[in-house]
Amino acid sequence: MTKKRIAIPMVNGMLAEHFGHCQAFAFVDVENDTITEVTTMDPPEHTPGAFPKWVSENGATDVIAGGMGGKAITLFNQYGVNAFVGAPVDTPTNLVNKFIADELTLSANYCSHDENHSCGGH
Repeated sequence: MTKKRIAIPMVNGMLAEHFGHCQAFAFVDVENDTITEVTTMDPPEHTPGAFPKWVSENGATDVIAGGMGGKAITLFNQYGVNAFVGAPVDTPTNLVNKFIADELTLSANYCSHDENHSCGGH
């Protein structure tokens, strides 16, 4: 059984193009390549390093984002969260369904490449 919790920064219900400017995060729970739950949460105040720590503390295994700075990517990897960057603006459900089907087009992928993780959606 494969479980993931994918965090997606949002503005007005869609992927936020700029990670640090999001209004909320969708946490999409996936089990055996099927979405089981979508939870929306308001993030803490945006200060350097706050979002990666908070996303990690809320159980995310992966984050799908539009634009994201190098420091945030490094922090996500330090917290054991894989950062997938360069996603198109879309709804969290559409993004995650494309991700788990290996059909999501990304401009960058910052996977930690540990021995227990596949970088694809599976």
